[in-house]
Amino acid sequence: MTILLCIFGCSKKEEKPDEEIIENKEEVMKELVLKIDDQEVKVNWEDNESVEALKDLALNQPLTIDMSMYGGFEQVGEIGTSITRNDSQTTTNPGDIVLYAGDNIVIFYGSNSWAYTRLGKIQNLNNDELKELLGNHDVKVELSLK
Repeated sequence: MTILLCIFGCSKKEEKPDEEIIENKEEVMKELVLKIDDQEVKVNWEDNESVEALKDLALNQPLTIDMSMYGGFEQVGEIGTSITRNDSQTTTNPGDIVLYAGDNIVIFYGSNSWAYTRLGKIQNLNNDELKELLGNHDVKVELSLK
């Protein structure tokens, strides 16, 4: 009976080294960064599952999205996969970033009313600057972590 107790009692629980735990925390704490045509813009990101899913997509390498002008008030682009969404009827304003249909990011330089999942809001550009950046041609968006 002593031998059995030793076998069960002597096994060691496998633990992660402290460095690995710290690295994982740093990955979780990284901020999602948005660039539009190589111009970094400040975004106040929502705290929701959709933003976390975008962080996961950008974890190993930047996520690049080719956007297209649509309707004279927005740029829309496919992210290449469907992510968690929680759509609700909303009216957007210039600078709003939303998820449409679970697999498209939309950045507004105008306004629209539809069912979207809110992702964030651009902070450092006024309405005229947003229209200049987004309203003249299709853009390339890059999401990365830093």
